Amino acid sequence: MARGDRHVELVDVTLAYGSFVIQQGLSFTINRGDVFIIMGGSGCGKSTLMRSLAGLLAPSTGRILYDGVSFWELPENERTRRMRHLGVMYQSGALWSSMTLRQNVELPLEQYTDLSPRQIREIAAYKLALVGLNGFDDFYPSEISGGMCKRVGVARAMALDPEILFFDEPSAGLDPVSGRLLDELILELRDSLGTTMVMVTHDLASIFTVADDSVFLDPETKTMLTTGDPRKLRDHSEIGKVRTFLTRGET
Repeated sequence: MARGDRHVELVDVTLAYGSFVIQQGLSFTINRGDVFIIMGGSGCGKSTLMRSLAGLLAPSTGRILYDGVSFWELPENERTRRMRHLGVMYQSGALWSSMTLRQNVELPLEQYTDLSPRQIREIAAYKLALVGLNGFDDFYPSEISGGMCKRVGVARAMALDPEILFFDEPSAGLDPVSGRLLDELILELRDSLGTTMVMVTHDLASIFTVADDSVFLDPETKTMLTTGDPRKLRDHSEIGKVRTFLTRGET
C-alpha cells in the first residue's frame, strides 16, 4: 500500500444516539499517509465521528471501510483484532498519574502482545525517544509540562505501531509554542513513519500547518458541507459557513 491510496472510506454514514441524529450522509475518503482534519462548529459531531472511525461507536447506517473492508460488518473478534492497528491520543493525554512515562507507554504492549519485559521496555523507550522524550522514562506525569504529557500520549498511541493515529484536540490547553512543537512532531511522524493521521481540532494555526485534507461538518444541516485542503477551502470555497470558520469571519 502506497501513500495516496484509499485508506479509509465512508459510504453514506449516519451517526446517531438512538433516534437523535448527529450526522447523516457522510461520504468521503481518507488517503493513506495524509493528515486528515475533522472540523466544524461546536456540536457538529466531530468527536462522535472520530469515535466511530476508531471503532468505538457503530454507525446507524452506512459503511466504514478500511482498505476496502467494511469494518462494522466484520465479526466482533475480527473488529477487535483490527482495532489494534488504530491508536488514539486523547485530549487530556489520559496518562496514569501513578505510572512513570515508560510504564504508561508499556501498558498496551503488556496487554496486547506476548513480548518479553525486556522487549517491552526497549520499545517503550524507543517510542518516547521518537517523540523527543529520550531520558524521561522514569519521570511521572506530574513532573513534566502539559506539552510533554501530550507527547507521551502520542508515544503510547504509537506503542502497537498503528496504521492510523487519531488525535482529539491535541493542542487543547497548550500555549502557542507548545502547540506548534506538537504540530511539528505530527508532521515528523507522518513523514518518517507514513502513518495516516486523523485529527479533530478547531485550532486554525494547527489546521493550516499540518492538514493534507479535511471534512467540514455542519451542526444545523447535520451533514458534511465539503471536503478538501483547508487552505484551498479558506481561499476558494463558495460556502459561506466554511470560509467564515476558516477565516474567523475576517473576510
